[in-house]
Amino acid sequence: MLTFLILSGGSIWLLMEFAVSIIDKMEAREILKSLRLLEYEDFNQFLRNVPAATVLGLGAFAAVIAFWLASRPKAVKPPCNLLMQSKELEAGDGARHSVLGDGPKLLTHYYDDAMTMYEVFQRGLHISENEPCLGSRKPNQPYEWLSYKEVSNRAEWLGSGLLYQGCMASTDQFIGVFAQNRPEWIISELACYTYSMVVVPLYDTLGHGAIRYIINMADISTVICDKPEKARLLLEHVEKGETPGLKSVVLMDPVDLELIERGRKCSVRIQTMRELEECGKQNRRAPFPPKPEDLSIVCFTSGTTGNPKGAMLTHGNVVADFSGFLKVTESVVYCHGGRIGFFQGDIRLLSDDMKTLRPTIFPVVPRLLNRMYDKIFSQADTLIKRWILEFASRRKEAEVRRGVIRNNSIWDRLLFNKVQASLGGRVRMIVTGAAPASPTVLGFLRAALGCQVYEGYGQTECTAGCTFTTPGDWTSGHVGAPLPCNFIKLVNVEDMNYFASKGEGEICVKGPNVFKGYLKDKEKTAEALDDSGWLYTGDIGKWLPNGTLKIIDRKKHIFKLAQGEYIAPEKIENIYIRSEPVSQIYVHGDSLQAFLVGIVVPDAEVMPGWAKKKGFEGSFAELCNNLELKKAIMADMVRLGKESGLHSFEQVKAIHIHKETFTVQNGLLTPTLKAKRPELRDFFKEEIAELYATVSV
Repeated sequence: MLTFLILSGGSIWLLMEFAVSIIDKMEAREILKSLRLLEYEDFNQFLRNVPAATVLGLGAFAAVIAFWLASRPKAVKPPCNLLMQSKELEAGDGARHSVLGDGPKLLTHYYDDAMTMYEVFQRGLHISENEPCLGSRKPNQPYEWLSYKEVSNRAEWLGSGLLYQGCMASTDQFIGVFAQNRPEWIISELACYTYSMVVVPLYDTLGHGAIRYIINMADISTVICDKPEKARLLLEHVEKGETPGLKSVVLMDPVDLELIERGRKCSVRIQTMRELEECGKQNRRAPFPPKPEDLSIVCFTSGTTGNPKGAMLTHGNVVADFSGFLKVTESVVYCHGGRIGFFQGDIRLLSDDMKTLRPTIFPVVPRLLNRMYDKIFSQADTLIKRWILEFASRRKEAEVRRGVIRNNSIWDRLLFNKVQASLGGRVRMIVTGAAPASPTVLGFLRAALGCQVYEGYGQTECTAGCTFTTPGDWTSGHVGAPLPCNFIKLVNVEDMNYFASKGEGEICVKGPNVFKGYLKDKEKTAEALDDSGWLYTGDIGKWLPNGTLKIIDRKKHIFKLAQGEYIAPEKIENIYIRSEPVSQIYVHGDSLQAFLVGIVVPDAEVMPGWAKKKGFEGSFAELCNNLELKKAIMADMVRLGKESGLHSFEQVKAIHIHKETFTVQNGLLTPTLKAKRPELRDFFKEEIAELYATVSV
């Protein structure tokens, strides 16, 4: 015990942590009772018979325990009973609502003076007292900030410039924005909101055909883009006569005379955003704000099959949804005068941006969390390092399960401080969504990062989110409870054996955050929304006993990869099946993984001849085991994918060659010879796991 008294401060903390690991299930009063030596009648006799070293040791141990009890980290106080995070409506066909709202009354807004996105920003402008609003940086430079007033002025100037050049202050006026996230994106968006115009985002991943389709579908005459390369792409469509309605391109970056002249030749005005702002400054118009029921943005889906669909979201939709998040998390947003910093646009520089910005709130996709997790464990390159890391994470995860979230334990000081520093050292909240997150990764990062990690679920059609983690519930494997702005119910999917009576079925959402339909597409709108306003998501969910929702399946064979990209595997299979040596193909994707893999059944009659042309000899069985031939087959499939316009994330990154045909008899095909995807997934479970284990992207 005397040795204990002269331990270093760090070692004392380590011993305390070890002691806590033994006694953390005991109530404090029980510990104190065990230390009340004064209750012994023969205490004086006890002291005379105990060696002095032992008495000192007991005193030191008692002091440590007393100190620990006094300074023991407090658990996050949940805003509700975590055993009942949602309630069933009295007459709602099994629909459930959040217990954090005003009973079954749905939340439409959080503040009476912030009922549109224009008003949300104006509230932040008044509260912030002109504090920094939007920040960006150049390589090796500090962040440069625009104040709330500067952002507001530039938005009014830009909007006034658009009006001066012929745009209308109306929800019939759609403005395209074709750029990466940066301050000018937000300024462009706010310019539209200031004058009741509608934003239509355009994305690189949509593909050239989809961009052309959207410009025409939404009657877009003006596009604001970031780089000259995107302006050139837009001009190509005009020059080919594909987008005759496009008349103006506004660039965030500088523009050269060659591009201006090229635009003039096809009757498209090319100018910089600064030039248009200066025009608006000289011809300023009074704001013409929208109403809550007015359209704010049209978000086109990535179009897994056919043309993309434009989800129409009103200002009321967006305000209701973010108000639901605000009600649950109390997070800082525009309406509270918060500031937002943008990364440089290069994912490889994200870590440097984080260290420079030092954010407090960090929204991420699961793929980034997976990378962080993999990087941390890859650095534990010896058995002892890995044992220490796993032991430390178990200790901190035990705290997390008790609701304790902190970054000042001995394990943080010894191991996790570098991880936390890589994110700037001040992160208090991480929000993830867009695809399912691994429970293992979430559990570890909640411990290692020492901050609250929330997971949400939703889709564009319900303005991003409809469920969210309840503060204090740091369990994984579910997507939280309904937000206070919407109801959720499960409906029968009989052909998949999911029944609402068993707490399973297709997830349906209803509330002020649910979209108004798809732009100019009544048929698709009717498929998504019923007459009562319920949105049918296509996802299969299950209610857990505590009122949270677990995603367990997909009604249609469409899913997301870890980075949030939608995948239609049957579309990909229909392309790959055209490969000469391929008889059957099963494309598999996992929402916890970032890429696709495939199971290929070669054509027993065709493949030997095809292989011979490639220089491979042998029996069918021997050819199926030839690794070089497997590479040749995959290369041919990828070639067909490129020719058919598949994105990189739609291409398989590894394949397994299977000699036996999928048949009705072996249970892998339906009587109509369609692939039974769940059965294929289970049948090739080991092969799929091996493919993911041996391929890195």
